[in-house]
Amino acid sequence: MNTDIYKEGPVVHNAAFIDGHSVEIPILKILQQDGTVYQGAELPKINEEHAVKIYKALAFHRALDERMIGAQRQGRISFYMAALGEEAASIGGAAGLEAQDMIMAQYREQGALIYRGFSLENFMNQMFSNEKDLGKGRQMPIHYGSNELNYMTISSPLGTQIPQAAGYAYGQKLQGKDAVTLCYFGEGAASEGDFHAGLNMAAVHNAPVIFFCRNNGYAISTPSDEQYVGNGIASRGVGYGMKTIRIDGNDILAVLKAVQLARAYAIEESKPVMIEAMSYRLGAHSTSDDPSGYRTKEEEEKWHAHDPLSRMKSWMLAQNWWDEAQETALFEQLREDILAAVKVAEKIAKPPVEDLVSDVYDQVPEHLQKQLTSLKAHIKKYPEAYPLTAGRIK
Repeated sequence: MNTDIYKEGPVVHNAAFIDGHSVEIPILKILQQDGTVYQGAELPKINEEHAVKIYKALAFHRALDERMIGAQRQGRISFYMAALGEEAASIGGAAGLEAQDMIMAQYREQGALIYRGFSLENFMNQMFSNEKDLGKGRQMPIHYGSNELNYMTISSPLGTQIPQAAGYAYGQKLQGKDAVTLCYFGEGAASEGDFHAGLNMAAVHNAPVIFFCRNNGYAISTPSDEQYVGNGIASRGVGYGMKTIRIDGNDILAVLKAVQLARAYAIEESKPVMIEAMSYRLGAHSTSDDPSGYRTKEEEEKWHAHDPLSRMKSWMLAQNWWDEAQETALFEQLREDILAAVKVAEKIAKPPVEDLVSDVYDQVPEHLQKQLTSLKAHIKKYPEAYPLTAGRIK
Protein backbone atom coordinates (compact mmCIF):
# COMPACT_ATOMS: atom_id res chain seq x y z
CA MET A 1 0.00 0.00 0.00
CA ASN A 2 1.20 3.49 -0.88
CA THR A 3 0.92 5.32 2.44
CA ASP A 4 1.97 8.61 0.84
CA ILE A 5 -1.66 9.26 -0.06
CA TYR A 6 -2.50 9.61 3.63
CA LYS A 7 -1.33 13.12 4.48
CA GLU A 8 -1.62 13.34 8.24
CA GLY A 9 -2.50 16.59 9.94
CA PRO A 10 -2.34 17.45 13.63
CA VAL A 11 -3.09 14.53 15.95
CA VAL A 12 -6.16 14.86 18.20
CA HIS A 13 -7.58 12.59 20.89
CA ASN A 14 -11.19 13.82 21.00
CA ALA A 15 -13.61 13.03 18.19
CA ALA A 16 -14.63 16.08 16.12
CA PHE A 17 -15.92 16.58 12.59
CA ILE A 18 -13.92 18.58 10.07
CA ASP A 19 -15.88 21.52 8.66
CA GLY A 20 -14.28 23.45 5.84
CA HIS A 21 -17.55 24.86 4.59
CA SER A 22 -16.87 28.35 5.93
CA VAL A 23 -13.34 28.64 4.53
CA GLU A 24 -13.09 31.84 2.51
CA ILE A 25 -11.86 31.66 -1.08
CA PRO A 26 -10.39 34.92 -2.43
CA ILE A 27 -11.67 36.34 -5.71
CA LEU A 28 -9.33 37.95 -8.24
CA LYS A 29 -10.37 41.43 -9.36
CA ILE A 30 -8.16 43.65 -11.50
CA LEU A 31 -10.45 46.08 -13.32
CA GLN A 32 -13.05 48.24 -11.59
CA GLN A 33 -16.33 49.08 -13.32
CA ASP A 34 -15.20 52.65 -14.07
CA GLY A 35 -12.23 51.30 -16.02
CA THR A 36 -9.57 51.97 -13.40
CA VAL A 37 -7.27 49.23 -12.16
CA TYR A 38 -7.33 48.25 -8.50
CA GLN A 39 -4.29 49.53 -6.61
CA GLY A 40 -1.52 46.95 -6.64
CA ALA A 41 -3.27 44.71 -9.20
CA GLU A 42 -1.00 42.84 -11.60
CA LEU A 43 -2.14 43.16 -15.20
CA PRO A 44 -2.17 40.22 -17.62
CA LYS A 45 0.08 40.16 -20.66
CA ILE A 46 -1.81 42.46 -23.03
CA ASN A 47 -0.96 45.15 -25.56
CA GLU A 48 -3.05 47.50 -27.67
CA GLU A 49 -3.47 45.10 -30.59
CA HIS A 50 -4.54 42.28 -28.28
CA ALA A 51 -6.94 44.53 -26.36
CA VAL A 52 -8.62 45.81 -29.51
CA LYS A 53 -9.08 42.26 -30.80
CA ILE A 54 -10.66 41.23 -27.49
CA TYR A 55 -12.99 44.23 -27.41
CA LYS A 56 -14.11 43.74 -31.00
CA ALA A 57 -14.93 40.14 -30.14
CA LEU A 58 -16.98 41.31 -27.15
CA ALA A 59 -18.87 43.75 -29.39
CA PHE A 60 -19.46 41.09 -32.07
CA HIS A 61 -20.80 38.75 -29.39
CA ARG A 62 -23.21 41.35 -27.98
CA ALA A 63 -24.48 42.37 -31.41
CA LEU A 64 -24.88 38.76 -32.56
CA ASP A 65 -26.86 37.79 -29.47
CA GLU A 66 -29.18 40.77 -29.72
CA ARG A 67 -29.89 40.19 -33.42
CA MET A 68 -30.40 36.43 -33.16
CA ILE A 69 -32.79 36.69 -30.21
CA GLY A 70 -34.82 38.94 -32.48
CA ALA A 71 -34.53 36.45 -35.35
CA GLN A 72 -35.88 33.67 -33.15
CA ARG A 73 -38.80 35.82 -32.03
CA GLN A 74 -39.57 36.44 -35.70
CA GLY A 75 -39.63 32.70 -36.37
CA ARG A 76 -36.55 32.80 -38.58
CA ILE A 77 -34.58 30.35 -36.40
CA SER A 78 -35.96 27.82 -33.95
CA PHE A 79 -33.80 28.40 -30.89
CA TYR A 80 -31.05 30.59 -29.47
CA MET A 81 -28.97 30.93 -26.30
CA ALA A 82 -27.42 34.30 -25.54
CA ALA A 83 -24.61 35.14 -23.14
CA LEU A 84 -25.61 38.70 -22.28
CA GLY A 85 -23.46 39.84 -19.36
CA GLU A 86 -21.18 36.79 -19.52
CA GLU A 87 -19.19 37.54 -22.65
CA ALA A 88 -15.93 38.19 -20.80
CA ALA A 89 -15.72 34.61 -19.55
CA SER A 90 -15.58 32.90 -22.93
CA ILE A 91 -13.66 35.58 -24.81
CA GLY A 92 -11.17 36.22 -22.01
CA GLY A 93 -10.62 32.49 -21.72
CA ALA A 94 -9.90 32.03 -25.42
CA ALA A 95 -7.66 35.12 -25.43
CA GLY A 96 -5.44 33.51 -22.80
CA LEU A 97 -4.80 30.39 -24.89
CA GLU A 98 -2.70 29.53 -27.93
CA ALA A 99 -4.19 28.49 -31.27
CA GLN A 100 -3.17 24.84 -30.80
CA ASP A 101 -5.08 24.52 -27.52
CA MET A 102 -8.37 22.63 -27.64
CA ILE A 103 -11.58 24.27 -26.44
CA MET A 104 -14.48 22.15 -25.24
CA ALA A 105 -17.50 24.32 -24.59
CA GLN A 106 -20.92 23.91 -23.07
CA TYR A 107 -23.37 26.01 -25.09
CA ARG A 108 -22.83 29.63 -24.10
CA GLU A 109 -19.27 30.07 -25.32
CA GLN A 110 -19.72 31.35 -28.86
CA GLY A 111 -17.40 34.14 -27.75
CA ALA A 112 -14.44 31.75 -27.84
CA LEU A 113 -15.22 30.97 -31.47
CA ILE A 114 -15.64 34.65 -32.28
CA TYR A 115 -12.21 35.36 -30.81
CA ARG A 116 -10.64 32.53 -32.80
CA GLY A 117 -12.03 33.85 -36.07
CA PHE A 118 -15.16 31.81 -36.79
CA SER A 119 -16.78 33.72 -39.64
CA LEU A 120 -20.15 35.42 -39.48
CA GLU A 121 -21.22 33.22 -42.39
CA ASN A 122 -20.33 30.07 -40.44
CA PHE A 123 -22.38 31.26 -37.48
CA MET A 124 -25.39 31.91 -39.69
CA ASN A 125 -25.10 28.69 -41.68
CA GLN A 126 -25.10 26.69 -38.46
CA MET A 127 -28.08 28.48 -36.96
CA PHE A 128 -30.12 28.12 -40.14
CA SER A 129 -28.98 24.50 -40.66
CA ASN A 130 -28.42 25.06 -44.35
CA GLU A 131 -26.27 23.07 -46.76
CA LYS A 132 -23.20 25.19 -46.00
CA ASP A 133 -23.35 24.39 -42.28
CA LEU A 134 -20.17 22.62 -41.17
CA GLY A 135 -22.36 20.21 -39.19
CA LYS A 136 -24.62 19.51 -42.19
CA GLY A 137 -27.72 20.62 -40.33
CA ARG A 138 -27.55 17.86 -37.74
CA GLN A 139 -27.36 20.08 -34.67
CA MET A 140 -29.65 22.54 -32.92
CA PRO A 141 -28.78 26.22 -33.42
CA ILE A 142 -25.74 27.43 -31.40
CA HIS A 143 -24.26 23.91 -31.19
CA TYR A 144 -21.13 24.95 -33.06
CA GLY A 145 -17.98 23.07 -33.87
CA SER A 146 -14.81 23.80 -35.82
CA ASN A 147 -12.00 21.34 -36.47
CA GLU A 148 -9.95 24.13 -38.03
CA LEU A 149 -10.19 26.29 -34.89
CA ASN A 150 -9.73 23.46 -32.36
CA TYR A 151 -13.23 23.90 -30.97
CA MET A 152 -14.94 20.61 -30.18
CA THR A 153 -18.52 20.35 -31.42
CA ILE A 154 -20.99 21.16 -28.65
CA SER A 155 -23.15 18.38 -27.27
CA SER A 156 -26.56 19.09 -25.72
CA PRO A 157 -26.37 16.55 -22.86
CA LEU A 158 -25.05 18.47 -19.88
CA GLY A 159 -21.49 17.88 -18.71
CA THR A 160 -20.34 15.33 -21.29
CA GLN A 161 -17.43 17.54 -22.34
CA ILE A 162 -15.88 17.43 -18.85
CA PRO A 163 -14.56 13.83 -18.85
CA GLN A 164 -13.88 14.18 -22.57
CA ALA A 165 -11.62 17.15 -21.81
CA ALA A 166 -9.72 15.13 -19.21
CA GLY A 167 -9.14 12.34 -21.72
CA TYR A 168 -8.22 14.66 -24.57
CA ALA A 169 -5.75 16.58 -22.42
CA TYR A 170 -4.20 13.33 -21.25
CA GLY A 171 -3.72 12.44 -24.93
CA GLN A 172 -2.04 15.80 -25.54
CA LYS A 173 0.34 14.99 -22.70
CA LEU A 174 1.19 11.51 -24.03
CA GLN A 175 1.91 12.99 -27.46
CA GLY A 176 4.20 15.61 -25.95
CA LYS A 177 2.21 18.49 -27.38
CA ASP A 178 2.71 22.07 -26.26
CA ALA A 179 -1.03 22.39 -25.75
CA VAL A 180 -3.77 22.26 -23.16
CA THR A 181 -7.51 21.70 -23.23
CA LEU A 182 -9.81 24.35 -21.80
CA CYS A 183 -13.20 23.00 -20.75
CA TYR A 184 -16.09 25.41 -20.16
CA PHE A 185 -19.15 24.48 -18.12
CA GLY A 186 -21.71 26.11 -15.87
CA GLU A 187 -22.22 25.57 -12.16
CA GLY A 188 -25.32 23.57 -13.02
CA ALA A 189 -23.24 21.10 -15.02
CA ALA A 190 -21.03 20.71 -11.95
CA SER A 191 -23.96 18.88 -10.36
CA GLU A 192 -23.65 16.11 -12.95
CA GLY A 193 -21.73 12.92 -12.23
CA ASP A 194 -19.58 13.56 -15.31
CA PHE A 195 -18.08 16.55 -13.49
CA HIS A 196 -16.67 14.43 -10.68
CA ALA A 197 -15.51 11.66 -12.99
CA GLY A 198 -13.72 14.16 -15.22
CA LEU A 199 -12.00 16.05 -12.42
CA ASN A 200 -10.90 12.89 -10.68
CA MET A 201 -9.46 11.44 -13.89
CA ALA A 202 -7.58 14.66 -14.68
CA ALA A 203 -6.20 14.91 -11.15
CA VAL A 204 -5.09 11.29 -10.93
CA HIS A 205 -3.48 11.22 -14.39
CA ASN A 206 -2.07 14.78 -14.25
CA ALA A 207 -3.78 15.90 -17.44
CA PRO A 208 -3.05 19.47 -18.66
CA VAL A 209 -6.68 20.61 -18.66
CA ILE A 210 -8.15 23.89 -17.46
CA PHE A 211 -11.62 23.41 -16.00
CA PHE A 212 -13.39 26.74 -16.41
CA CYS A 213 -16.66 27.05 -14.49
CA ARG A 214 -18.92 29.91 -15.52
CA ASN A 215 -20.94 30.40 -12.32
CA ASN A 216 -23.79 32.67 -13.42
CA GLY A 217 -26.02 31.96 -10.44
CA TYR A 218 -28.71 29.89 -12.16
CA ALA A 219 -29.05 26.41 -13.64
CA ILE A 220 -31.92 27.44 -15.94
CA SER A 221 -34.37 28.49 -13.19
CA THR A 222 -32.66 26.92 -10.17
CA PRO A 223 -30.58 29.42 -8.15
CA SER A 224 -27.17 28.33 -6.95
CA ASP A 225 -28.24 28.23 -3.30
CA GLU A 226 -30.66 25.45 -4.23
CA GLN A 227 -28.01 23.55 -6.22
CA TYR A 228 -25.30 23.12 -3.61
CA VAL A 229 -24.34 23.99 -0.04
CA GLY A 230 -20.54 24.10 -0.33
CA ASN A 231 -18.42 27.12 -1.16
CA GLY A 232 -19.14 27.33 -4.86
CA ILE A 233 -17.30 25.20 -7.40
CA ALA A 234 -13.77 26.38 -6.58
CA SER A 235 -13.80 24.41 -3.34
CA ARG A 236 -14.28 21.23 -5.37
CA GLY A 237 -11.11 21.90 -7.32
CA VAL A 238 -9.25 22.13 -4.03
CA GLY A 239 -10.92 18.91 -2.94
CA TYR A 240 -9.54 17.12 -5.99
CA GLY A 241 -6.05 18.43 -5.30
CA MET A 242 -5.98 20.98 -8.10
CA LYS A 243 -4.53 24.45 -8.27
CA THR A 244 -7.64 26.61 -8.07
CA ILE A 245 -8.57 30.25 -8.52
CA ARG A 246 -11.84 32.18 -8.26
CA ILE A 247 -12.19 35.30 -10.40
CA ASP A 248 -14.60 38.10 -11.24
CA GLY A 249 -16.01 36.68 -14.47
CA ASN A 250 -17.11 40.13 -15.68
CA ASP A 251 -13.57 41.49 -15.37
CA ILE A 252 -11.93 40.71 -18.70
CA LEU A 253 -8.43 41.39 -17.35
CA ALA A 254 -8.95 39.05 -14.40
CA VAL A 255 -10.18 36.32 -16.75
CA LEU A 256 -7.25 36.79 -19.09
CA LYS A 257 -4.72 36.83 -16.25
CA ALA A 258 -6.13 33.67 -14.66
CA VAL A 259 -6.13 31.71 -17.91
CA GLN A 260 -2.61 32.83 -18.81
CA LEU A 261 -1.38 31.62 -15.41
CA ALA A 262 -3.40 28.42 -15.63
CA ARG A 263 -2.08 27.58 -19.08
CA ALA A 264 1.53 28.18 -18.04
CA TYR A 265 1.11 25.94 -15.00
CA ALA A 266 -0.73 23.19 -16.91
CA ILE A 267 2.03 23.09 -19.53
CA GLU A 268 5.00 23.28 -17.16
CA GLU A 269 3.65 20.91 -14.50
CA SER A 270 1.36 18.83 -16.72
CA LYS A 271 -1.43 19.10 -14.18
CA PRO A 272 -5.05 20.33 -14.20
CA VAL A 273 -6.29 23.69 -12.97
CA MET A 274 -9.74 24.84 -11.79
CA ILE A 275 -11.05 28.35 -12.51
CA GLU A 276 -14.39 29.56 -11.17
CA ALA A 277 -15.60 32.75 -12.85
CA MET A 278 -18.37 34.51 -10.92
CA SER A 279 -20.81 36.16 -13.29
CA TYR A 280 -24.53 36.61 -13.98
CA ARG A 281 -26.80 35.70 -16.87
CA LEU A 282 -28.58 38.95 -17.72
CA GLY A 283 -30.82 37.35 -20.30
CA ALA A 284 -32.98 34.27 -20.31
CA HIS A 285 -31.44 30.80 -20.18
CA SER A 286 -32.59 30.39 -23.78
CA THR A 287 -35.33 31.71 -26.03
CA SER A 288 -37.55 29.00 -24.50
CA ASP A 289 -37.18 30.50 -21.02
CA ASP A 290 -38.88 33.36 -19.15
CA PRO A 291 -36.69 34.47 -16.22
CA SER A 292 -39.41 36.71 -14.78
CA GLY A 293 -40.86 33.57 -13.22
CA TYR A 294 -37.88 32.99 -10.95
CA ARG A 295 -36.01 36.27 -10.40
CA THR A 296 -36.76 39.95 -9.97
CA LYS A 297 -36.14 42.95 -12.17
CA GLU A 298 -34.30 44.54 -9.24
CA GLU A 299 -31.83 41.68 -9.20
CA GLU A 300 -31.22 42.00 -12.92
CA GLU A 301 -30.75 45.77 -12.71
CA LYS A 302 -28.13 45.31 -10.01
CA TRP A 303 -26.05 43.20 -12.38
CA HIS A 304 -26.50 45.53 -15.35
CA ALA A 305 -24.10 47.79 -13.49
CA HIS A 306 -21.40 45.12 -13.84
CA ASP A 307 -21.50 44.95 -17.64
CA PRO A 308 -18.14 43.56 -18.89
CA LEU A 309 -18.26 45.50 -22.16
CA SER A 310 -18.59 48.94 -20.59
CA ARG A 311 -15.88 48.04 -18.08
CA MET A 312 -13.34 47.14 -20.74
CA LYS A 313 -14.38 50.05 -22.94
CA SER A 314 -13.73 52.50 -20.08
CA TRP A 315 -10.30 50.98 -19.50
CA MET A 316 -9.40 51.18 -23.20
CA LEU A 317 -10.56 54.79 -23.41
CA ALA A 318 -8.21 55.57 -20.52
CA GLN A 319 -5.33 53.91 -22.38
CA ASN A 320 -6.13 55.93 -25.53
CA TRP A 321 -6.59 52.61 -27.34
CA TRP A 322 -10.21 53.33 -28.25
CA ASP A 323 -12.56 56.27 -28.80
CA GLU A 324 -16.29 56.94 -29.09
CA ALA A 325 -16.16 57.34 -32.87
CA GLN A 326 -14.70 53.84 -33.20
CA GLU A 327 -17.36 52.56 -30.81
CA THR A 328 -20.25 53.96 -32.84
CA ALA A 329 -18.81 52.81 -36.15
CA LEU A 330 -18.10 49.30 -34.87
CA PHE A 331 -21.61 48.60 -33.57
CA GLU A 332 -23.29 50.16 -36.60
CA GLN A 333 -21.22 47.99 -38.94
CA LEU A 334 -21.76 44.84 -36.88
CA ARG A 335 -25.55 45.26 -36.83
CA GLU A 336 -25.60 45.93 -40.57
CA ASP A 337 -23.39 42.93 -41.37
CA ILE A 338 -25.31 40.53 -39.11
CA LEU A 339 -28.70 41.50 -40.56
CA ALA A 340 -27.34 41.08 -44.09
CA ALA A 341 -25.89 37.66 -43.19
CA VAL A 342 -29.25 36.53 -41.78
CA LYS A 343 -30.98 37.41 -45.05
CA VAL A 344 -28.43 35.40 -47.03
CA ALA A 345 -28.24 32.31 -44.82
CA GLU A 346 -32.00 31.82 -44.49
CA LYS A 347 -32.34 31.50 -48.28
CA ILE A 348 -29.66 28.82 -48.72
CA ALA A 349 -31.05 25.33 -49.32
CA LYS A 350 -31.16 22.72 -46.58
CA PRO A 351 -28.64 19.84 -46.67
CA PRO A 352 -29.55 16.83 -48.82
CA VAL A 353 -31.33 14.02 -46.99
CA GLU A 354 -28.41 11.69 -47.72
CA ASP A 355 -26.29 13.68 -45.25
CA LEU A 356 -28.27 12.11 -42.42
CA VAL A 357 -26.41 8.81 -42.84
CA SER A 358 -23.05 9.92 -44.24
CA ASP A 359 -19.68 10.56 -42.57
CA VAL A 360 -19.94 7.82 -39.94
CA TYR A 361 -19.48 4.62 -41.95
CA ASP A 362 -17.33 3.90 -45.02
CA GLN A 363 -20.32 2.06 -46.43
CA VAL A 364 -23.81 2.93 -45.20
CA PRO A 365 -25.13 -0.12 -43.28
CA GLU A 366 -28.14 -1.92 -44.67
CA HIS A 367 -30.44 -0.94 -41.80
CA LEU A 368 -29.66 2.76 -42.24
CA GLN A 369 -30.08 2.51 -46.00
CA LYS A 370 -33.54 1.01 -45.49
CA GLN A 371 -34.47 3.82 -43.12
CA LEU A 372 -33.24 6.41 -45.63
CA THR A 373 -35.24 4.81 -48.44
CA SER A 374 -38.34 4.80 -46.25
CA LEU A 375 -37.81 8.45 -45.32
CA LYS A 376 -37.47 9.49 -48.95
CA ALA A 377 -40.69 7.70 -49.83
CA HIS A 378 -42.47 9.45 -46.96
CA ILE A 379 -41.24 12.89 -48.06
CA LYS A 380 -42.29 12.27 -51.65
CA LYS A 381 -45.74 11.17 -50.47
CA TYR A 382 -46.25 14.34 -48.40
CA PRO A 383 -44.28 17.06 -50.24
CA GLU A 384 -46.43 19.85 -48.78
CA ALA A 385 -45.08 18.98 -45.33
CA TYR A 386 -41.45 19.16 -46.50
CA PRO A 387 -41.38 22.06 -48.98
CA LEU A 388 -37.63 22.73 -48.61
CA THR A 389 -36.64 19.11 -49.05
CA ALA A 390 -39.12 17.30 -51.27
CA GLY A 391 -37.83 18.83 -54.49
CA ARG A 392 -34.28 17.65 -53.79
CA ILE A 393 -35.01 13.96 -53.14
CA LYS A 394 -33.09 11.72 -55.54
